[in-house]
Amino acid sequence: MGANKNLPGIIAMVAAAALFTVMDAGMKLLAEHYSPMQVTALRSLASLPLVYVYVAWRSSFAAMLRVRWPLHMLRGALAVVMLYTFVYGLRQLPMTETYTIFYVAPLLITALSVPLLGERVGAARWLAIVIGLAGVLIVLRPTGAGVFTLAGLAVVASAVCYTISAIAVRILGRTDSMESLMFWLISMLAFGSAALAWPHWQTVRPQDAWLITGVGITGFCGQWGITYAFRHGEVSAIAPFEYTSIVWTLGLDRLLWQTVPDHYTLLGAAIIIGAGVFLVRRERLHIEAEHP
Repeated sequence: MGANKNLPGIIAMVAAAALFTVMDAGMKLLAEHYSPMQVTALRSLASLPLVYVYVAWRSSFAAMLRVRWPLHMLRGALAVVMLYTFVYGLRQLPMTETYTIFYVAPLLITALSVPLLGERVGAARWLAIVIGLAGVLIVLRPTGAGVFTLAGLAVVASAVCYTISAIAVRILGRTDSMESLMFWLISMLAFGSAALAWPHWQTVRPQDAWLITGVGITGFCGQWGITYAFRHGEVSAIAPFEYTSIVWTLGLDRLLWQTVPDHYTLLGAAIIIGAGVFLVRRERLHIEAEHP
C-alpha cells in the first residue's frame, strides 16, 4: 500500500485521538460519582442513537446481519473489558499518566501486524516508534514504578484488549462494511456493559446530562475516525499517531484538575511529539516522491 493511501487514515487518527481525549476527560469526571462499569455503560448508551442514525443513513439494518460474527463478538467482548479497565485506571490516575501507560498499544499493534497481517515495517518507522516509546517511559519515570500499581496494570490490560481489537478491525475491514464495524461494536458495548452495571446501578444525576451527552458525541465521532483510520491504512503506520493525544491530556489535566506536568513529563512529551512529527514528514515525503 502506497504512502499516499495512509495519509487520510493518519489524519483520521489524529482527529480521533483528540476526540477520545475529550471524551476520556468527561468519563473521568463521571467516574467521581459512578462505578467504572456504569461509566462504561453511560458512554456507550449515549453514542448508540448516533450510531443507529448513521447506519440508517449510510446503509441498512438488514445489511448489518451479513458480517463475520466470530470477530465481531470478539471485538464486543474486548470493548467491554477495555473500556472498564481504562475507566478504572483513569479514575485513580491523572490523565497524562493513564495515557502514557496506554501508549504501549501502538508498539504491540506494530509487532502483531507483522505476523498476523503480513505488513512490512521499515527500519525508520521502527526507530520512530521506539523513540516515541522511550518518551513514554520517561513520562512514567525511569523506574517505571507507575505500571505496577493496580490502576496501572488495569490500563495495561486495556491496552492489550485495544491492540487485539485493532488487529481485528483490519481483518474485518477486508470483508465487512465500516457501518457494521461501528454498529456491532457500540451495540455490544452498550448492552453488555449496561447488563453488567445494572445490579449496582446508581441514579443518574440531572446535572450530569450534558456531560453524558458530550461523552456520547465525542465517543461516536472518535470511533468513526479510528474505525476509518484502521480500515483505510496500514495498522503499523496509523497506530503511532495516537501519541498526539499527549498534547490534549497535558492541557486537560491542567485545566480541569490543576495537575502541572513536571520536567520528566515535558521531556517525554517532546520526544513523543517529535517522533510523531517525523513519521508525518516521512509520509509526506513519500507522497511528494510518488506524485511530484
